[in-house]
Amino acid sequence: MIFDLHLEHEVSREEQQMPLPENSTVVVAHGAWADGSSWNEVILPLSKQGLQVVAAPLPLTSLSDDITALNRTIARTQGPVIVAGHAYAGAVIAGANEDRVKALIYVAALAPDEGETVAEVFYRDEAHPQAPKLAPDKDGWIWMADEGFANAFAHHATPDQIAICKAVQRPIALKCIQEPASRPAWRSKPSWFLIAEEDRMINPKTQHFMAKRMGARTQSLAVDHTPLLSAPAKVVDVILKAKQAASS
Repeated sequence: MIFDLHLEHEVSREEQQMPLPENSTVVVAHGAWADGSSWNEVILPLSKQGLQVVAAPLPLTSLSDDITALNRTIARTQGPVIVAGHAYAGAVIAGANEDRVKALIYVAALAPDEGETVAEVFYRDEAHPQAPKLAPDKDGWIWMADEGFANAFAHHATPDQIAICKAVQRPIALKCIQEPASRPAWRSKPSWFLIAEEDRMINPKTQHFMAKRMGARTQSLAVDHTPLLSAPAKVVDVILKAKQAASS
C-alpha cells in the first residue's frame, strides 16, 4: 500500500516534543562520489532531537563490500536503529537485515529488487540532458567530472557546498553497480522514500516506480538529487516521521 506523507497529518507540536528513546540510533549511508560528510547538515539537527547518529563509511568497492561495511557499523550501535541511504546507498541499506533495524529511509535513492543490479535501475528511464556522462577508468573506477556536481549531483546547492563535494569526491567501483542484489530488506521492513522531483541523476519516474514497487511511504518534493545539502530540513523531517512511526 502506498502512502503519501503530504496526505498524512502534520506532526503536532506536542508530538515533536515527545522524548525519543535515548538508545535510538540513525545510521546514515552516503552514495557514490561522496563520503559521510554529505550528511553533515542532517546529523546535527537529528542529534538535537535526542538521536544518536552514525555515518557508515562505505568503501564503494562492491555492493557486497558496502553492505558488510554498513552492517559492521550497525553492529556497533545499541537499541533500535533506523537506516537512511542516499542515492547508490539505497541498494546498500537493503542489506540491513538486523532485527534491530526498524525502518529504512530512501533519499533520492536506488532500490534494486532481488537479482537486479544498480545499473539496471539507474538506467531504467531516460537520462536528464544535464546528467554527467559516466564511464569507468582503466582500473574500473567511476569518477564524477567536476561540472557534474553543479549540473546534476547537487544543482541547488551553494557554490561552497559544491566546492567541498568536488574536493572530497570518492569514486565508485564498477562492481558496485554490476553485482546483482540479494533479497532486499524493504520486503520485510517499513520503508520511506523521499522522491526528488528535480533530480538530474536518477530520473524521478524511476524513483516513483521504485517507491511504488517497495510499498514505501513517499514524499515527493521539488528538490535536487542531494537534498542532504540543498534541503536538509526536509530530509530531517522524513527521518523524524519514520522514527515516530517506528516507535509507535
